[in-house]
Amino acid sequence: MVSQSGLITHLIELRSRLLKMLVSVLLIFVCLSPFAQTIYHLLAQPLLNALPEGASMIATDVASPFLAPFKLTLVVAFFIAIPYILYHIWAFIAPALYRNEKKLIAPLLFSSSLLFYAGMSFAYFVLFPVAFGFLTSFAPEGVVVSTDISSYLSFVLTIFFAFGVAFEIPIAIILLCWTGVTTAQQLRQKRPYIIVAAFASITAVFACSWYQGASKTERRSTAI
Repeated sequence: MVSQSGLITHLIELRSRLLKMLVSVLLIFVCLSPFAQTIYHLLAQPLLNALPEGASMIATDVASPFLAPFKLTLVVAFFIAIPYILYHIWAFIAPALYRNEKKLIAPLLFSSSLLFYAGMSFAYFVLFPVAFGFLTSFAPEGVVVSTDISSYLSFVLTIFFAFGVAFEIPIAIILLCWTGVTTAQQLRQKRPYIIVAAFASITAVFACSWYQGASKTERRSTAI
């Protein structure tokens, strides 16, 4: 009976914390909703700056001008709420950790959120201007570059997530060494393979994102 009551207590606490995390995301989303169009314009600015004169983004779906900005706003609300979400995750698992584990996990949760934001910032401020300028400059003569707003949003969110996760590699290495899965010496020996795998992963992300966007555009063009 004691173990069963303890399990029920943990489940109630888990439900309470999940509800708090969900409410925090929804509250931030409601507060940001009036600025949905502005938020999307800021996200699209790197591509707009790279488009040729007279070119613009397009919406091939009827509801895209309305849905795309609000979809982005919901994702932004989740990203802003990440520290609060990590706090509740930490508060839920902390009682089961030893003191030395708490000293390691707490800084890792804080630094992991900062690194994720750093990865997204790197993609927006460094990668996007260079990548979009390069890609749009290769448009064949007579072809007008007009990117669909939904395809652009999907592409950008994929890149944000990929670079956010990529910047978490230091945290992953610390955890792997801490748990004894690997050692610093083994990592040094495998460094060339890790570098190649990292570049291959980034290439795969770009290729998949481009293919998904091209497939969507082709299907829309066929439907029209």
